[in-house]
Amino acid sequence: MSTSQQTDPLIGRLVDGRYRVRARIARGGMATVYVATDLRLERRIALKVMHGHLSDDSIFQSRFIQEARAAARLADPHVVNVFDQGQDGDMAYLVMEYLPGITLRELLREQRRLTVPQTITIMDAVLSGLAAAHRAHIVHRDVKPENVLLAEDGRIKIGDFGLARATTANTATGQMLLGTIAYLAPELVTRGSADARSDIYALGIMLYEMLTGEQPYKGEQPMQIAYQHATDSVPRPSAKNPGVPEPLDELVLWATERNPDERPDDARVMLDRLREIERDLGVSPQVVRTAPVGVLPEDDGMDSGEVTKVLPGAFTAPTVTPEVDNTTRLRRRTKRNATKGAWIIAAVLLLAGLAAGVGWWFGSGPGSQVAVPGVAGLSFAEAEAQLAELTLQAVEQGENNLEVPAGEVIRTDPPEGSRLDQDETVTVFVSLGPAEVSLNALAGMSEAQAREYLEQNIVNVPEEAAREFRDDVERDVVIAASVTPRAGGDPIDCTSGCTVHADDSASLLVSAGAVPDVSDTTVESATRTLDEVGLLVASDTIGEWSSDIDKGRVIGIAGTDGPLRPGDTVTLVVSDGPELFEIPDVTGMTREAAAGALRDAGFEPSYQAFWNAVPDGLTEVTDMSPGAGEWYPRGTRVDLTMNLTG
Repeated sequence: MSTSQQTDPLIGRLVDGRYRVRARIARGGMATVYVATDLRLERRIALKVMHGHLSDDSIFQSRFIQEARAAARLADPHVVNVFDQGQDGDMAYLVMEYLPGITLRELLREQRRLTVPQTITIMDAVLSGLAAAHRAHIVHRDVKPENVLLAEDGRIKIGDFGLARATTANTATGQMLLGTIAYLAPELVTRGSADARSDIYALGIMLYEMLTGEQPYKGEQPMQIAYQHATDSVPRPSAKNPGVPEPLDELVLWATERNPDERPDDARVMLDRLREIERDLGVSPQVVRTAPVGVLPEDDGMDSGEVTKVLPGAFTAPTVTPEVDNTTRLRRRTKRNATKGAWIIAAVLLLAGLAAGVGWWFGSGPGSQVAVPGVAGLSFAEAEAQLAELTLQAVEQGENNLEVPAGEVIRTDPPEGSRLDQDETVTVFVSLGPAEVSLNALAGMSEAQAREYLEQNIVNVPEEAAREFRDDVERDVVIAASVTPRAGGDPIDCTSGCTVHADDSASLLVSAGAVPDVSDTTVESATRTLDEVGLLVASDTIGEWSSDIDKGRVIGIAGTDGPLRPGDTVTLVVSDGPELFEIPDVTGMTREAAAGALRDAGFEPSYQAFWNAVPDGLTEVTDMSPGAGEWYPRGTRVDLTMNLTG
């Protein structure tokens, strides 16, 4: 007994007070099957136990019970009998008849493809069992070689009705689509619906596999196979095996029509056609007879040789006539192989001498092959010389590469280590360096667009672009761009487009927008505003006369040598108010002389209008307000007081 058998906690356990578990015989995705003894009836049975992690899943429990009910409704010698179904604590189980033997899958692995009589025998039995299911309005849904049992006594039965459902409830969605993809009908792939004709399609695929030794559709992914089921027509088996009779070709094509309406309606219809073919070909299913069996081993010892016990009343078990039992004959063929050992040893010794001669011819003689050497990193001339030493012909092939310097070998085809005949050609791939890239104008793109465009062309972009305050370019728009060659050298201006190479490095100059207007604000407010856009404000300010901005408020930013960039320091220009001028002394002057002097100094003279009627020579300024020597802005009005002279 294997270690896994010994560690299985169910081995030796008494289930439901009736079934003594003896050994594990199979394990699937939903359940494990054990051979056990029914202590009440003293017979050996197969006990199918649902995996513990599925016991809380109502869907799986429902399917488990459904299998028991579906199989129990069928009374056919070609359907595995289900005797009982129950629950022992948290363990759900089925009790089925025990059929020592192999599955059709194991037979196919052993023999690859079957003979026509073998195929007809198995198909006749399987169709008989499925006909009973379809007659009871039960769709199997999982017809495949793994579910066809070939008993040692010659019986052929179909089992595992775990996916079976009534034909009136024919929608198969979600977890219901658990059938093997290789046998899945097109309507299950495209619509998720199934009926008896879906079983017929699976039978057609299985018939093709028995006749040819392989499935009609292959693929690395399940969806590739499913797509072929939905879109392709199954080919004739005779295309793979010319020995297949035409009637069986036609039966496969009929059963595997993509349109369900064009297939046999159910297994009975297909069985009737198969039996017509049997008569036409003169091939009949192998004869099966039954013989009474009156005693069974008492299984407490599990083949321990203990005393057998007669059951109350004999029961019968089907057996196969030896001369026509093809299944048993196939199994015995494997055993007979052991007797051929002496012949095999003799053949090996006979071939040893021949192998030595062949080994010399291909190992060191004229037919010897040579291994392709590793020439990566060499120049083509060096690689060509190495290959020539091994009588291999080198052909140069250029290829752009970012990692390997131009002129160096990247790889060969066939690759290093491959064995070739002498004088064969080896393609040597030599690096051309990075590929040339033509870039469109970058100016005017947003920074995000420019970055994406450069990355698509395999040009490197720094994480941070240079920024510059510009009144005439919107924020985050590229102003200028340049690319520095990977191999070194001066940057290339790419503002309006350029031609560079992959893996070169670009630099972007991006607009930071306009410098904020801080005029007529307080120094504190202007400092905060400029700081928010990344400009530093010097602690010292510049004072400037201003007739428009009140004293102490900001006029603007002092002039700079060029465009500002985030991180630059600026100096604020602050208003000192209007500029002041000294009022000249015009007392003692005549009216016109005083007015002229004030106007020349930038002030506005003012006096009573009647003095304009008095001759200028008779006037004299005696007082002025503001007074002489006081400081006022230009344009200030100066009031004059006058007297008559003479």
